Amino acid sequence: MIREHIAEIREQLPSEVKLVAVSKFHPAEAIREAYAAGQRRFGENRPQEFAAKVEELKDLDLEWHFIGHLQTNKLKLVLPYADLVQSVDSQHLLDAIQDWGKANDKVIRVLLELHIGAEETKSGFKEEEVLDILFRADKYKNISFCGLMGMASHTDNEDDIRADFARIADFKAYLDDLFPELADFKELSIGMSGDWKLALDYGATIVRIGTAIFGERQY
Repeated sequence: MIREHIAEIREQLPSEVKLVAVSKFHPAEAIREAYAAGQRRFGENRPQEFAAKVEELKDLDLEWHFIGHLQTNKLKLVLPYADLVQSVDSQHLLDAIQDWGKANDKVIRVLLELHIGAEETKSGFKEEEVLDILFRADKYKNISFCGLMGMASHTDNEDDIRADFARIADFKAYLDDLFPELADFKELSIGMSGDWKLALDYGATIVRIGTAIFGERQY
């Protein structure tokens, strides 16, 4: 079924939009099945699970995205292997990633997570905090700012979801105009299993789809 799900999504996905298969809570065998179907980008949100799967699947040429909350004491489990850290959600974490990158002579590709949903529990930066960071972008020698990530409100109300996506899309366009020197700031990661088709209307360049590919979590 994984192969069929991937094929169905790809038929509807513009060729320029990157599909990240969210493989959290699913075993390595499921990732191998998705790989056999042509999928190469995978997203994990727990550092220990991420590191374990990287090791178990090191024989495959995978592009790993970290998409969950990352504590600063877990950086060593993620940063050596992640092609993109999508979920940088605090100044404290950003500074820790910079320090780790400097110490390990590595440039870390990141997205800044913007708080756009209605839920107070959601993490992420406010718009003014993102602006402050990007005005100081040249101070982060070991970080490449690659764009924004956001999650819409957890609701069945399409108008509310569209409003969230419109907000982050408008802000991304504003940043593109304001910081033309940030050549890598191209990605807009919005849209998950329940709302990715809506996200395409707002310029998503990355969609993060788990359940619609792998089914409900297995562990």
